[in-house]
Amino acid sequence: MPENYVIIIPQFNDWEALNLLIQKINADLNTPILQNTTLLIVDDCSSRSRTQPFAAFGGKELKVLRLYRNLGHQKAIAIGLSYAAEHMKADKVIVMDADGEDAPGDINKLAARSIEEPDKIIFAERNKRTEGFLFRFFYIIYKYVFKLLTGKVITFGNFSLVPQSRLQNLVRVSEIWNNYPGGVIKSRIPYDSVLTNRAKRLAGESKMNFVSLVLHGLSAISVMVDTTAVRILIFSIFMSAVAIGFIFFILFLKLIGNATPGWASTLGSTLMILMLQSFLISLFLVFMVLQYRSQQHFIPAVHYRDFVEKVESFS
Repeated sequence: MPENYVIIIPQFNDWEALNLLIQKINADLNTPILQNTTLLIVDDCSSRSRTQPFAAFGGKELKVLRLYRNLGHQKAIAIGLSYAAEHMKADKVIVMDADGEDAPGDINKLAARSIEEPDKIIFAERNKRTEGFLFRFFYIIYKYVFKLLTGKVITFGNFSLVPQSRLQNLVRVSEIWNNYPGGVIKSRIPYDSVLTNRAKRLAGESKMNFVSLVLHGLSAISVMVDTTAVRILIFSIFMSAVAIGFIFFILFLKLIGNATPGWASTLGSTLMILMLQSFLISLFLVFMVLQYRSQQHFIPAVHYRDFVEKVESFS
C-alpha cells in the first residue's frame, strides 16, 4: 500500500511564492509520493487576501487552515501538526516553508532516509546556504552559543519529515509551540538528518530581519531554559571561584606592601559585589525555572482549536 503524505506549509502574505512552490512540488516530487500527498496550508491570519486561485495541485487535496490571529511561524507549524494528527490520515508529515527555500525535491531525500530510519523524525540539515556573509556569520555564532548554553548541537531548521508513529508524541510536546526544532531536541524523540542545499526564495522578500532572527535564536535556547539556567549557575560558581582567587591575591599583595593604598580594598570589594550579584541572579533564575516546570504547560494537541477560524478544501 502506498503511504499517505501530508505537507504542512505555514505562510503569511506569501501567496505568490506559495503558488510557485505548489508548481515545483508537482514537478519535483517522485510520482508515487505526489499522488498520495495532501497539502495543508496554515494561513497565519494573512493581512492580504489571495488575488489568484491556487495553482493546480497534482496530489490528492489542498486544504487551507485559517487562523484567527497572527501567531508566528513556529506556532503555525504546531497548529498544523496538531490538526493533521487529529483530522488527517497521514503516514508521514512534511513540514516546509512557503517561500521555496526548502526545495521540494529534497522531500524525496527525506522520504528515502525515513525508509532506513522509520521511527525517527528526519530533518534537512543545511549543507550549503545562499544567504549573505553577515547572516552566515551570525548563524555560526548562534550555533556556538546554543551549544555553550544547552550542551546540544542544532544544525537544522523546520524542514523535516515526521513519521506517523511519532506524530502523536510530537503534538504533545509543549516546547514546539515556542520553537519546533528545539522542541524536538528537548523531547528526546529520536531524529536524524540528511544533507540538503538551501534553495532561493521563489518570490517576494523575506520578512525576517535582524531582530526577528535574534528572537528566533533566543526562542530555540529558551526551550531548554532549565539546562541553560543550570549551566549559567555553574559558570557563575566558576567565575566566583576565580574572583575569590583574585581577592586572595590582592590581599597577599597588600600584606607584603606592594599594593597602592586604596587600590586593593576598592578592587577587592568590587569583585566581591560582582561575585555575589552574579551568583544570586543565577540561583534565582534556576529557582524560577524549577517553579515553571511544576506548572501546567500549553499542549498543542489540546489547545490548538482555540486559534483555528476555518478550514477550506480545494480539489
